[in-house]
Amino acid sequence: MPESDSRDGSDQVYDNLNRSVKAGQKSDFGLRSNNTVVETSGVQLPDLGDPSTASLTPDMERRLGDRIMRDIRRDPDYVTDPLLADYLNALGYRLVQAARRQNISGSTGAGTFATGFELFAVRDRSINAFALPGGYIGVHTGLLVQSDTESELASVLGHEIGHVMQRHIARGITKQDQSMWIALASMVLAGLAATKSGDAAAALAMGGQAAAVSNQLSFSRGAEREADRVGFQIMTAAGFDPQGMPDFFKRLQRVMGISESSVPSYVRTHPLTSERIADMQDRVSHVAVRRVASTPEYEFARMRARILQETSPSDLQNARAALQTQLASASPARLPALHYGIAFAEQRLGRNAEAGQSLAEARRLYGTIPGATSGSPMLDVMAIELARAQGRQQDALNQAVASMKAFPLSHAVALSYAATLLGAGRTDQAVTFLRERTREEIARSEWWDMLARAYAAQGRRVQQHQALAEKYAVDGAYQAAIEQLQIARKAGDGDFYTLSEVDARLHQLERQYREEKQDNKGIPN
Repeated sequence: MPESDSRDGSDQVYDNLNRSVKAGQKSDFGLRSNNTVVETSGVQLPDLGDPSTASLTPDMERRLGDRIMRDIRRDPDYVTDPLLADYLNALGYRLVQAARRQNISGSTGAGTFATGFELFAVRDRSINAFALPGGYIGVHTGLLVQSDTESELASVLGHEIGHVMQRHIARGITKQDQSMWIALASMVLAGLAATKSGDAAAALAMGGQAAAVSNQLSFSRGAEREADRVGFQIMTAAGFDPQGMPDFFKRLQRVMGISESSVPSYVRTHPLTSERIADMQDRVSHVAVRRVASTPEYEFARMRARILQETSPSDLQNARAALQTQLASASPARLPALHYGIAFAEQRLGRNAEAGQSLAEARRLYGTIPGATSGSPMLDVMAIELARAQGRQQDALNQAVASMKAFPLSHAVALSYAATLLGAGRTDQAVTFLRERTREEIARSEWWDMLARAYAAQGRRVQQHQALAEKYAVDGAYQAAIEQLQIARKAGDGDFYTLSEVDARLHQLERQYREEKQDNKGIPN
């Protein structure tokens, strides 16, 4: 990152969430919206057909993705960290907006893309990412940690977004197979399989009946080439370094050379051929050279992913020691992130005083903006959490208020603000804030969970169980949601209108539960 003002890149990442990022210099090739080939400077993209011709409808594809994600979110290796999710989705938003400005086929439309993309992290040291139906993209923590630049990371995410936009999974399914796909999602514990195999198509092909159709579920070489080329166009249009994609491929080649017996997951699920590498290097030769520095938030996210990979105190201690060793030889641009990583390790070890010292050094090196905010949600949220842990509730609240003003679109900051209100005993403010959030983001179960806690603190039992019912409904646990509404009916503190709402919602959820059971009928365990 530039040493002159490290905050500009961070601000850009979070500004992505509500406005398009200025595109960098466009590459010398493109796709028309009807997916016909466009030739410029002798570079040609493959034409695998219009994504809209896929037999699996966008609505069915989204339903399939939703059901797979329901299982993934229950997996212990699913990373719930909101700061990492914020970063990945801000980066994904920047890439998707660039695709839409380029009119790339599949980047606009109803159904699958009406609700957008969702990127999520998986606790796994391997270098990998995978696309699921319906706009879901999983990113292994190892990919973040092992990438060297944000442009390398963007190249991988652009590739996966290319798979989704071109609807490669849906286009491999014939009309008669549609009913099988919804069944498959439940049959094979797709969430766990996807996180372990790193390949959505292979994950869905595991087990029983699915083995019979495994050949048609794997991405073809043509699909991989198309995803490479679409991904390259997306990342360059988004302003990233075009060299990022071939650099990433070369990094994988070096890893393969060091350990032939341990092929990186990305190579196993996205076969790395000399043809793919040569193709990307040729494309770089047709665009202007543009070196792009990584944003500070990328550096912080790498460190956060590095520490989140560790699950035991001894591993956290080893990770902390490794980062401390790197301080002596690190470039000035990476020093703030290293101190942040050390602070995060200390925080997870319960050493809050030491975490505060390392965080203060990270903020000093980063260049704290005058006032309560540091200029980075990563640094601010840790400051809020440490203040709460040390009983400094007013300091935590002051920081949270300042951070909300600085980063109004950060989900992680908003969660931290709500938790701070609850911790400070400001339940009325918390209820007001959380009710607004549940209206704006009705499909986020964490808001309903926190609202239930706020109602419980007020002694409002009917509303507490109503909120819990909505949390379970969002999670797809309809039976648990129904049980919460049944408890709400017997709570004894609801008026006629509230109980009428409970009854109406109860009937609705009972109907949805019956419909889901009907969908699942005949699916083998």
